[in-house]
Amino acid sequence: MKTQLPVQGISQYDSSIHPAYQASACGPVTAYVILNYLLPAASFQPNDLYNKLGGTRIGLFTHRFVRNMRKILGPPWQITKCSLHTALHELNNGRPVALKFDKYFSFQWNKNSTFAYHWVPLIGYEIVNDELFLIIHDNGGRNRESKIRKVHYGNNASVLTFIQLTPTAAP
Repeated sequence: MKTQLPVQGISQYDSSIHPAYQASACGPVTAYVILNYLLPAASFQPNDLYNKLGGTRIGLFTHRFVRNMRKILGPPWQITKCSLHTALHELNNGRPVALKFDKYFSFQWNKNSTFAYHWVPLIGYEIVNDELFLIIHDNGGRNRESKIRKVHYGNNASVLTFIQLTPTAAP
């Protein structure tokens, strides 16, 4: 079983992103990618989102992502941390989810995970031999575009945080 949304990714090192932001722009870029998919007529920009979401040199904290996305999108949207079950439900309903890997603030310093601290758009999932794989855009790297990757849920579960962006009314 596989679900994958046709989401267009962007590298956090894209030339359109301010050089001072690039190393810590994964959160705002994740928001940008998701918002462009959900609201294609809107004109969000990664550099503006970096400032509006409260990005810092060490990254974007989950509570800032949630609080400031609520300010940006307003009452017609529910922006909350959610469970894996809800995240998969969102994907099945055509909505990507913001996904944060964070072994530092989850106190999993020695945990082997795909990323130590990184935001990515969760764009799908696949179940293979009763194992769950999450499909993400990795937000690229220096001189590399964002690419779609599959990561094993079980190997990363203890360091993951899911954020849903769900319309509560017609946007």
